[in-house]
Amino acid sequence: MEKILFTLNGHPHEALVEPHWTLLEYLRDREELTGTKEGCGQGECGACTVLIDGQAVNACLFPILEAEGTSVITIEGLARPDGTLHPLQEAFIQFGAVQCGFCTPGMILSAKALLDENPHPTEDDIRKALAGNFCRCTGYTQIIQAVQSLSGYEKKEVEYMPRET
Repeated sequence: MEKILFTLNGHPHEALVEPHWTLLEYLRDREELTGTKEGCGQGECGACTVLIDGQAVNACLFPILEAEGTSVITIEGLARPDGTLHPLQEAFIQFGAVQCGFCTPGMILSAKALLDENPHPTEDDIRKALAGNFCRCTGYTQIIQAVQSLSGYEKKEVEYMPRET
């Protein structure tokens, strides 16, 4: 086991990990953050998407040792401390972009990375940003509409708010 230090959902975090673990294994099996889904295990479906230093990353391919010194945000870390949902979570509900929910956490985090980098994305920008996330239920129309509804938000309005522990 090796010790690593990183920020997890806004809080300093120390972890004892096996060098062969992926970030996905650690999050689900050790931290019980099961919002990060295990889909294909090959970085193809996007169900395991998390944010690492603001970038959307497939946790199934990310070696846990590389989390050292980074900031990791999972879907569990988006709601405000009072339980208020993040604007992206609200938009997904409002536009019916959630059906079975399996792809939703990865879609939301990929969309957050896009909006943080480009607060005024075009539909093409949104489609490109979500290209690595697969949904078999919604047909993508509602997902794109939900993200488009937040176009123009300033980053501070969709910024991550760490939960109290």
